[in-house]
Amino acid sequence: MLYPQAPWTLQGYAIQTLHLVNIDRVRPLIPSELEIISVWPGKTLGSVYLSNYKPGSVLEYNELIIVPALVHYQRKIGAWISHIYVDNGDSVAGGREIWGLPKELAEFTLEQEYATVHQGNQKLCSFNYNQQSWGWPMQLSASAFSTKGTDLLIFSAEFKSLLGLIGSQLKIPATSPFSEIGLGRPWLTVRHQQMNLRVNAPKVLMK
Repeated sequence: MLYPQAPWTLQGYAIQTLHLVNIDRVRPLIPSELEIISVWPGKTLGSVYLSNYKPGSVLEYNELIIVPALVHYQRKIGAWISHIYVDNGDSVAGGREIWGLPKELAEFTLEQEYATVHQGNQKLCSFNYNQQSWGWPMQLSASAFSTKGTDLLIFSAEFKSLLGLIGSQLKIPATSPFSEIGLGRPWLTVRHQQMNLRVNAPKVLMK
């Protein structure tokens, strides 16, 4: 596979849901070195991120990211990504070999107010959502942890987009690989429109 070296710059749009999830339920998905951040008694912050990267990106593809928890390690805070799916083999290879992310191939159907993600005959999830009618220009940055071999890594991502609040409904079948996380009804959904995203090279925190 041929893939660009980090950083990756990506353009398009994304829909992101935020959820309160039970810490005890997701603890088995998180490396023991990482402490789960409690944002409410017994609860951490989970997220589902669905994106479409268009022409102008280093690679064009769709992506689904599942975050079961917000975590920290040695005063560094970030997301833990337990499941990640794309529809581009070069993105799979780059994600695994550069960032140590467990990327897998999947099939995406993106319509105006509806999206589904499948692996073969298995539905991973589906979205119904409203179109964005307005948005604030925003610059955001976030970090995520990953592992590559025995190394614990951290990497940052920087967003520029028109950020708006939308309504959404997320359905995750019981047979989905991430159904055990317990991602219920989103308490907040945002849409990144006219998004420019830069995903930086990872740094090793622990060998």
